Amino acid sequence: MAAVALENVVKTYGGGRVAVAGATFAADDAELVVLLGPSGCGKSTLLRIIAGLETPDAGTVRIGDRIVNDLAPKDRDIAMVFQSYALYPHMTVEENLGFSLRLRGLPRSKRAARVREVAEHLSLGELLDRLPRQLSGGQRQRVALGRALVREPQVFLLDEPLSNLDARLRMAMRTEIARLHRRLRTTMIYVTHDQVEAMTLGQRIVVLNGGEIQQIDTPMKVYERPANLFVAGFIGSPAMNFLRGRLSHQDGPHLDLGFSRVDLGEAHGSMLAAREGIELVAGLRPEDLHLAANGEASARGPRLTALIELIEPVGNETFITARLLRNLELVLRMPPRSVPQIGEQVTLTFAPDRLHLFDANTGRRL
Repeated sequence: MAAVALENVVKTYGGGRVAVAGATFAADDAELVVLLGPSGCGKSTLLRIIAGLETPDAGTVRIGDRIVNDLAPKDRDIAMVFQSYALYPHMTVEENLGFSLRLRGLPRSKRAARVREVAEHLSLGELLDRLPRQLSGGQRQRVALGRALVREPQVFLLDEPLSNLDARLRMAMRTEIARLHRRLRTTMIYVTHDQVEAMTLGQRIVVLNGGEIQQIDTPMKVYERPANLFVAGFIGSPAMNFLRGRLSHQDGPHLDLGFSRVDLGEAHGSMLAAREGIELVAGLRPEDLHLAANGEASARGPRLTALIELIEPVGNETFITARLLRNLELVLRMPPRSVPQIGEQVTLTFAPDRLHLFDANTGRRL
């Protein structure tokens, strides 16, 4: 197997549109790295550059100990799985799985043994005689994945392979891909816009926006310590709440919202000591925002008065949208019991040390 490394990779298209702006990252040998971001962020372009389907305007791409910028896709020892299944409609499942092995001249007996081994791992053993039109979407996607697996390449590249599947099949296929990675110990680079896929599959996540890498870290570190406002707002469902105001140290460090104040407590005091008057954005995850109990002392944490506008029960938890003054909405995540009523006025509270503070001008985490 082999590591993959990109250094200062740039790709532009007609009209000067920058698809990738100086991307540098590495996927270690046997690591599963996820490229995550919204549509048009450059993640699929990066994957196509690694595969050799696009040529970078600058920078280097290395697979193992080779710089592969000038190598054709067939010489890079990679296998790619696309969002579209791209199966040969006139071939059976068995023929689709073994086609690349046949092109390599592998003897029929070895080819058949390899195909049946992969088919068994993907629960395709009973479908080998069927044509693609006789398969469900999930079965077709497993065939597309199996066609890559039979080749035993150094690197697997997966470009949103589960996007065409329903929610239940996506979950099942995520589990199967994770199992395959643990068993094969093969380097995988996986592209998705789905943060759940990224968080559950990736050993590390590369977050992209506008062609630029925003953060590279483990899933939980990206969630718990987002590097900037984009990452903070993109990772997490429901998204992080944001409160914008000016920092003041009068009567203790606090964020002046204009209509109210948010005490920042001692947890952020030393970091904010020399930043009087700057504009800040305070982020708060929905699970860190709570309804204050009746009679709860204000010393327990900052308090904000809000009106309940929307209640969304989703089974094991409930999402509540509460509106503050100036049309500012905050979302809470809470257990399904003891939920307030729509239109009820409530008091919201939180622990100041759960706040994520960002510079409002640069968007960077403080």
